[in-house]
Amino acid sequence: MSAALGIPVSDRSDDESAEPRLEAGLSALYREHFAMVWRGLRRLGVPEASLEDATQDVFLIVHRRAGDFAGRSSIKTWIYGIAVRVAKDYRRAERRHSRRVEQLAARLAYEPESAHSPADEAEHREANRLLHAALATMAEELRDVLVLVELEQLPVREAATALGLRVRTCQRRLRAAHEAFEVALLVHHTPRRSNHG
Repeated sequence: MSAALGIPVSDRSDDESAEPRLEAGLSALYREHFAMVWRGLRRLGVPEASLEDATQDVFLIVHRRAGDFAGRSSIKTWIYGIAVRVAKDYRRAERRHSRRVEQLAARLAYEPESAHSPADEAEHREANRLLHAALATMAEELRDVLVLVELEQLPVREAATALGLRVRTCQRRLRAAHEAFEVALLVHHTPRRSNHG
């Protein structure tokens, strides 16, 4: 198991030599997968203000459960599975705060660009705002599969493993997620003003 995690294995089995090797392997995992976890958590709906804490939580769980990794999936898939569960916990705990942050971000996106900002940067920011606004309105089970397969480019089989689903179930959810995302994007792309006047 340790070898699969990239942790050097020696003939010695005493606890004193095992701990530094474990730490070295986990440090390498952190460096290699930090950006992926951060990006994935953000796309899975963890608020900006909580991303650092959520990312640390993922790697704390990786550290605690390193001995549980059985090699039935890739390390990347295993870590994604942990990230999905951490994101779910953060969404549940901070749903109200998340809504306030998203509303503020949407308002700020409509402010005039400063003179030195190029048009393509403004376009990118708007596309990013639309993406996250649409994702925020989707049902969790649909958003999770869409983020892993379409945005994080995980093969459907690996996404299914990370989410604890059968492949066919994952494929069905992905189809439903595409439809839900298109509807959400349409709604956020043409905002309606209500109860004014």
